[in-house]
Amino acid sequence: PSDQPAKLGLAAHRPAAPGTHLIRLCLVPQVKQIEKRDSVLTSKQQIDRLLRPGASYFNLNPFEVLQIDPDATDEELKKRFRQLSILVHPDKNQDDVDRAQLAFEAVDKAYKMLLESEHKKKALDVIHAGKEYVEHMMSQKRKQLKKDGKPTVMEEDDPEVFRQAVYKQTMKLFAELEIKRKERETKDMHERKRQREEEIETHERAKREREWQKNFEETRDGRVDSWRSFQSKGKTKKEKNRTFLKPPKVKMEQRE
Repeated sequence: PSDQPAKLGLAAHRPAAPGTHLIRLCLVPQVKQIEKRDSVLTSKQQIDRLLRPGASYFNLNPFEVLQIDPDATDEELKKRFRQLSILVHPDKNQDDVDRAQLAFEAVDKAYKMLLESEHKKKALDVIHAGKEYVEHMMSQKRKQLKKDGKPTVMEEDDPEVFRQAVYKQTMKLFAELEIKRKERETKDMHERKRQREEEIETHERAKREREWQKNFEETRDGRVDSWRSFQSKGKTKKEKNRTFLKPPKVKMEQRE
């Protein structure tokens, strides 16, 4: 089999790569630890987290927004949403209503996304692809170290370092997909605009042609009468200007 990492496919779900389940088991304690740490964040800290620089890309990962493990159950998801939504709700943050509203919208959007099976599957595909990519790079690096006769121990063998590597790669994938989505959206918008302009131009052209034809028909009799009048006047003028040649007078010879 090829050493190249599996490409991200949003249309079909791929089976987990070998070792993914083991890695997931290793990650669970770290994820739970993060959730425990973040669960005590104040409302202001949560709002700051959700609106930090680069949030438009960080918040593309709904699991990151809700700070919940991808394997969480629907009940855990619902519980986490309630906790966060209460913390950042504008009614609970009267001194920072505008920012609280934006944070609440980010939480609400992430929750609704994970409620839809298709969107949840796409998010999981991105996360799995990020893990597979890191695993592939680790495998390639380990082979090179072995070939060079060096120890094959890497910093990514540390679960926390591995988690950070997966996190960074996952964010990169989410960002790339969002950029492509925006490019497609812009392209589609321009195409719709072009088609609309063509439709308007075609409609206006047809309208002008109909108006010209209507005007042509309405003025037909007038044009015919004008032409006949012109022809008639032309004949009269020709008749007036016509001259007739008179035969020469013949003189009679006189005899002497």
